[in-house]
Formats: sequence, C-alpha cells, structure tokens
Amino acid sequence: MMQQRIDQMRRRAARYLGVRPTTVAPARGILSLSFDDFPASAWTEAGSILAEHGIRATYYVAGGLCGGENIGKAQFEVEHLQAAHEAGHEVGCHTFDHVSALRLSPAQLTDQLARNAAWVAERLDGHVMTTFAWPFGDVALGAKTVIDERFLLGRGVRDGVNAGRADRANLQAIGLESRRLPHYDLEALIARAAEAPGWLIAYGHDVESDPTPYGCTPEDLDRLIRLAKAAGLEILPVGEAWERLGGDA
Repeated sequence: MMQQRIDQMRRRAARYLGVRPTTVAPARGILSLSFDDFPASAWTEAGSILAEHGIRATYYVAGGLCGGENIGKAQFEVEHLQAAHEAGHEVGCHTFDHVSALRLSPAQLTDQLARNAAWVAERLDGHVMTTFAWPFGDVALGAKTVIDERFLLGRGVRDGVNAGRADRANLQAIGLESRRLPHYDLEALIARAAEAPGWLIAYGHDVESDPTPYGCTPEDLDRLIRLAKAAGLEILPVGEAWERLGGDA
C-alpha cells in the first residue's frame, strides 16, 4: 500500500514537473494509432485493417517480449516486426524488458533504451527509433530527462487531445482498450481534434474478437478509423505527426 501511494505521488509529480513544453497547433486535426508491447494480433489482425484503410500506425516495441507471452497473449515474432516496418509503419521504443520507469534509475533506463535500440537495429537494418511510449504509462520525473535527450517525444496514457500547450515528454493519449472504450465519447474526442485543431493519439495492445482488457476488437479499430476519416482528420504515425507539427528535436 505504501509503495502504491509513493508511485501515485511520483506519477503526479512527473505530470506537473519537468515539463518539456511544446505547442500543438496543426493546420488540420490529426489521429495517430499506436500499439504497445506489440502482441502478435496487433499485426496479424490489425495490419490488414490498416492496409484496407491505407493508413500507417506506430508499433512500440520491447525486444525482450519477442516470441513470448504477455497478459496471456502471444507477442510479436521477428517476422511480424519486419513486415510492419517494410509496410511503412513506424517502430518506436518501449524499453527492452517492458519495465516501468518507476522501477529504474536513470542509468538503468539508459541501459534499457540502449539494449532495445541495438536489438531493433540488428533486425531492421540499422533502424533508429525516434519516439518513445512509457511502459504502463509510468512517467518518472528523473526519467523524463533521459527520454528528452534520446527521443523526439514520449507518449503517455493520460486521457485527452493534445491541443495548445503540451508536454512533449508525456503526450496525452486515449486507450483503444476494452476496459476504457465504453467510457469514452469517441465522437466528441474526434470532434475536439478536428475543431481545435489538435492531435489525438490512441494506444492499444491486442486486436482480437475476444480481447484482453487492454486490447480491442477489429470492429473497435475499424470504427475509430472511420470516425476519424469522416471528421477529416489526417491519420499519421506518431513520428510523422510530430514532423507535421514542426516539432523540434
């Protein structure tokens, strides 16, 4: 219980302190789709949906999960990673062992990032990851400096549309997750992104007919894409959206 309270305080501190300020003001609203951990179904099921819509997403990879299981679901194989990369999807960093930044010192986090960078580069012909997603959404104040020095941005899990002033080390996002989707007004979120204009980032995990609480169904993914298109949002991977916004390094 005490550790939980300490972690809550640290998350809150990271939300309000050490902000890396940036202005999000696109000429046209943007949606970015991302998949964390990279369950196999995020490619075998979601990949075809993305292709049908002619859009690309961001896959946040933790090399240590490759070929294993997480939350009872098979994770990606190297061929999935390579196929997604070859299809033009962004590959971003999620640490190597999928470990919370709250459990790591800055030096340990640096080691995790270096291990993941080397692992991905070896399998994707030298690919350099430029964006980061915090495992479990756990942002630690001391870790923000490490992420800021190595990546263009860090994506968190705090609900909302990025519009106006934002923290590029902890960008807001919504969960494309069965446990969260019933509580969202997706039409309102997309309308906000279109009208602000702003940047709506969605993150998910597995994509299956019977998903985990952290995943969604193929129909959920398809619906979000169709709503975004109907509202006139541009759909881009996270890194490309940042470039479109004129984000600095």
